[in-house]
Amino acid sequence: MFSCKILVVEDEKIPASNIKKSLQKLGYSVSEITKCGEEAIKKVAETHPHLVLINICLAGEIDGLHVADIIENRFHVPVVYLTEGLEYKTLHKNHLSEPFNYVVKPFIESDLHFAIEMALYNYQSKKILHEEKHRLGAIINSMGCAVIVTYANGCIQMMNPIAELITGWKQSEAFGKDLVEVVNLVDKDGGETIKNLAIHVIKTGEVLNLPENSTLITKDGNEVAIGDNVAPIRDQNGNITGSVLVFQDITKRKQTEAELIHNAFYDGLTGLPNRVLFLERLTQAIERSRRRSDYYFAVLFLDLDDFKKINDRFGHGIGDDFLVAIARRLESCLRSADTVARFGGDEFTVLLEDIKDITDATNFAQRIQDSLRSPLNLNGHQLSATASIGITWNFRNYEDPANLLRDADIAMYRAKRQGKGTYAIFN
Repeated sequence: MFSCKILVVEDEKIPASNIKKSLQKLGYSVSEITKCGEEAIKKVAETHPHLVLINICLAGEIDGLHVADIIENRFHVPVVYLTEGLEYKTLHKNHLSEPFNYVVKPFIESDLHFAIEMALYNYQSKKILHEEKHRLGAIINSMGCAVIVTYANGCIQMMNPIAELITGWKQSEAFGKDLVEVVNLVDKDGGETIKNLAIHVIKTGEVLNLPENSTLITKDGNEVAIGDNVAPIRDQNGNITGSVLVFQDITKRKQTEAELIHNAFYDGLTGLPNRVLFLERLTQAIERSRRRSDYYFAVLFLDLDDFKKINDRFGHGIGDDFLVAIARRLESCLRSADTVARFGGDEFTVLLEDIKDITDATNFAQRIQDSLRSPLNLNGHQLSATASIGITWNFRNYEDPANLLRDADIAMYRAKRQGKGTYAIFN
């Protein structure tokens, strides 16, 4: 049997001796017998007993109940009370409310034994529960993501430091509040407020991923892109007792994704759509023309005249600045529905959507030529440009974007043979 060391606090000599004999008979070790509360507190600090058996009716400046409170709260040692009778128990029901935490004198050894074993068992159980709770709390607080735990009604039970940092709410402020009050989520795709996800998972019992473009409105009104999931919490019997929301600030990830998408579809120098994005939009225009018999579009292929001479004379730095300036000029000529792209080098393409006929395309080509002729001031150099432009449109019911570009390219070379600053229509 576990050799439990017990401190006895009893100010009457004969009862103290009898208690010691009974404890030793039951297999316990009596570390000390002390008469007053002050001495008892000192002995607990010195001998570290496993349990204290204390007379409530202790004489002295500090009564037994006060001494017991100090021992339990300061030293975390379990206490079993000795009472003079059931009437005294009624007077001190707040202290003697737990089952089996007291023994009524005179007692029989089996009652004493049972009370001590129950006190030790309860103490160990609470200690294990406290340690487990502390360990779990340490794990949650050490996680690199935000964690919020709710009760079964969807109200907040706890949140870790990362959750406090992201939401702007302290746990003390958020405790007991409805989850949506602290985790105010908006679906950026639809612009709608997201309802209490904890209630949803508690009802369904299923893990729920946050919507793809979930944005958290913090306590201070800032917007933070977050992602992860909400899961139900189950007890040992499988009953759902609450939910746990785990999420991360994915703002940087979203920015990286946006940069990757931008780099995949836009030219790094001019910021214009690149060949990939232009072909995608041209494919969409072809699809629209199949659905609408009155829908026309045109493709213009531009090649700057004598661009190589600018690079050779002023250097590639000025050449790059020149291309950027040309890109801005081309953008200024566009309508909102049109697309201008850089195909590479000094080649640009334009998609004119929803035109009436080829005249709209030729008028646009002329507008481009007029815009390019205006001098550009680059690093003290006055530069102007012209372009050879090839034009084709969907009168032939094109089905392949490559064929459209091929024909526009053929028309562009025809224009270049005619002289600088001209355009030609594919025929």
